[in-house]
Amino acid sequence: MNKLKGKIKDIQSSDNISIIHVDVEGDVFSSIVLEGKKGGANYKIKDDVTLLFKETEVGIAKDLTGMISFRNRFKSVITKVDKGPILAKVTLRYRNHTIESIISTQSVLQMKLKDKEEVEWLVKTNEVTLMKNPA
Repeated sequence: MNKLKGKIKDIQSSDNISIIHVDVEGDVFSSIVLEGKKGGANYKIKDDVTLLFKETEVGIAKDLTGMISFRNRFKSVITKVDKGPILAKVTLRYRNHTIESIISTQSVLQMKLKDKEEVEWLVKTNEVTLMKNPA
């Protein structure tokens, strides 16, 4: 599980759904939160939170241009590529954090991914879970 700590910067709510923007060392991440009957009471601006997202939800892009619907898109450098017969684990250095992505080995080979290469990693807004940090 990938984990990043940040601070809530903005909350936009409608009915029982919110999009929460979290500042992580100057980058803004987005997370969709389904709230049930409690509304936005669970999260407040300036709350310290941890963003959680699975390795299988992290996509890798090379030379990506143009518009894309993925709100969470950040540059990183590959530190390691572990290839198996079907799946590969790509380890990235994002600022001072390690992000891991599990993608197909076929994608790694087609994209010619290698150590020390700059790429972008992406994760959909609805795949980022928030957890409040203890005070």
